[in-house]
Amino acid sequence: MQQDLQEIIRCIFDYIGEDRNREGLLETPKRVVKSWEHLYSGYKSDPKEILGRVFTEGACDEMVVLKNIEFYSVCEHHLLPFFGKISIGYIPDSKVVGISKLARLVEVYSRRLQIQEKMTSQIADTLMEVLQPKGVMVVAEAKHMCMVMRGVEKQNSIMLTSAIRGLFKSDHRTREEFMGYIKKG
Repeated sequence: MQQDLQEIIRCIFDYIGEDRNREGLLETPKRVVKSWEHLYSGYKSDPKEILGRVFTEGACDEMVVLKNIEFYSVCEHHLLPFFGKISIGYIPDSKVVGISKLARLVEVYSRRLQIQEKMTSQIADTLMEVLQPKGVMVVAEAKHMCMVMRGVEKQNSIMLTSAIRGLFKSDHRTREEFMGYIKKG
């Protein structure tokens, strides 16, 4: 399979008019395939397993927030990167999870071909399903290279998406509290 992918990349060189035998490109197909293994490693992980170890003893019933989780992903429409940060808030009912698991959950979903809107919802829905909290809110903010490098070429545009579930959706004060936390420096 790797050899086939490398040949496809060489064919792309031919298509764009590049010399596939140029010294600087000889190892490029191998490097691209290796980078894809990392960029798309999210397909090899089950997001629910990432959250598999939950804690019930000493679980709190106040908001838990992890903000500014850095991520990068690849747009499924143009195969160009987008990157930014995600903030997650949830109100436990009886289960909490280690905070590193929240960051790993972001990694699993972001290391797939994605659109930001879907990724934001997938994170929230997985947290709702596994932790069964009173509510979840996820806010993602990202710069999309498909907007910067092609099409409208808007270098300073930032896309914001949110996924709001449970108490965060039904109680505006809960939503405002979360937004206050993530806006603080």
